Amino acid sequence: MGVASGLDPDPDTVRHAPGRRVPVPVNALTGIIAVAAALGVGELVAAFISPESSPYFAVGSSVVDHSPLWMREWAISTFGTSDKLALFVVMGVVIAILAGACGVAERRRPPIGSIVIVVFAIVGVVASLGRPGASATYMLPSLFAGAAGVIALRILVGILDADAETTRARTAPSEHPDDGPGVLHAPASRRFVLTAAGIAAAAVAVGALGRTLLAGAAKTIADRNALRLPAPASPAPPVPASADIGVPGATPFVTGNADFYRIDTALQVPQLTTGDWQLRVHGMVDNEFTLSWDDLLAMPMTERLVTLTCVSNEVGGDLIGNARWLGVRMKDLLDRAGVRPGANMLYSTSSDGWTCGTPVSAITDNRDALLAIGMNGQPLPVEHGYPVRQVIPGLYGYVSATKWVVDWELTSFDKAQAYWTSRGWSQLGPIKISSRIDRPSSSDLPAGQVVLAGTSWHQHTGIAGVEVRIDDGPWEQATLATDYSDDTWRPWKYVWQAGAGQHTVTCRAIGKDGQVQTSATADPVPDGATGLNSRTYSIS
Repeated sequence: MGVASGLDPDPDTVRHAPGRRVPVPVNALTGIIAVAAALGVGELVAAFISPESSPYFAVGSSVVDHSPLWMREWAISTFGTSDKLALFVVMGVVIAILAGACGVAERRRPPIGSIVIVVFAIVGVVASLGRPGASATYMLPSLFAGAAGVIALRILVGILDADAETTRARTAPSEHPDDGPGVLHAPASRRFVLTAAGIAAAAVAVGALGRTLLAGAAKTIADRNALRLPAPASPAPPVPASADIGVPGATPFVTGNADFYRIDTALQVPQLTTGDWQLRVHGMVDNEFTLSWDDLLAMPMTERLVTLTCVSNEVGGDLIGNARWLGVRMKDLLDRAGVRPGANMLYSTSSDGWTCGTPVSAITDNRDALLAIGMNGQPLPVEHGYPVRQVIPGLYGYVSATKWVVDWELTSFDKAQAYWTSRGWSQLGPIKISSRIDRPSSSDLPAGQVVLAGTSWHQHTGIAGVEVRIDDGPWEQATLATDYSDDTWRPWKYVWQAGAGQHTVTCRAIGKDGQVQTSATADPVPDGATGLNSRTYSIS
């Protein structure tokens, strides 16, 4: 430890000498600022290598990848589309606590705090090297981060040690009668405050610069803003006004881009431009090829409305949305490749390494499976897969909806497992028939006429009816909105003459194949939740 006298006194003497004691929060602050500097440097270095090499996001992605299924489902059911924000907050709190402990440990038992920061760096190295497509350079951000953290910690602790030594020396008769023993020397204390503030400001500035460079947002946004979508060769049928149920507060038939749910494993949204993008098609095919953006635009475009659903959607949940998609039929690309006998799975890969296994039969059976570039008349939002993603009616997203897709391999289910199927989810993932009650949202209502409204779905089969039950009464037919297509959801309403008291309202859907939504309850794992959505209202 650096001391003002140039001597190296006994550590216990230094720790317990009069004036030596520094409040624990100040000691903790040294660790927090040092780790902040480490994270900032790590982000900046990662900006010149790869987003996946960022220590913070590499560790976060590893947490997501290795979390048990129950934890993943708990996070989604608890936080919904804010699950990633919740993870960032938890990580931030944990890092702050550990960083504070590093500062305290470094002052009391050096160099324990520095050793802990080095361990942090090693964890970052391991997590970064474990990312898809990682190279040896992926370890550099974590290594530089560790070095910066140790240096910052030693500088700050050194200043506090020097302050304490100065104060200890002044326990001798003071040249300034107004100064009593145990008072920190003012210039040295100011030096700590200024140094700590400087390192903290530098950490914020460096981290912000790293995030800006890392995201590449300006380039991607400019590319998206400049894109003009081609006209579809096969436009979607017009949406009649009667496709909406016409009840105030009811879920609209078409979900706006800003309101569309987002569930994926990407802690950092991949930043691809149309110039960066290409799709490699290979595996069990007669003709391997690589498709460029220009190649994709040269193909006939199809526009369709398709309702997508997340397998993690609970009964009555909102992880579902309906949008107008523009893209190339995936079947046309498979026809060009020439799928060989025995290839029953399309193994698609995102630019961030996420993988998805889709039954080939769900692409070649003439459903409107699209390699999509547009959403509701606009280029895909970046967070929804820009520039290219998959949209396949009738399948949960984990087996169909690859965003930022860059690779197709034709293979078989007995030869490969995708991201979620390797974690215990089922291979095929057909969407289960379901329905929910959306309004009234208030549980306290006046007696009299109440208009209930909701939506129902059974993608690629279609909805024939919805029934509503009040308490234990009979099932009654609800009124359905106009049937747009089998691949979209169908809103409904029911007019209820509500009497005083507490009442439970339940709904169920009936498919065009005659299937009735089951009352048997099942969790989302491994192939989607089942059960009936109910709401309880107090009528007065």
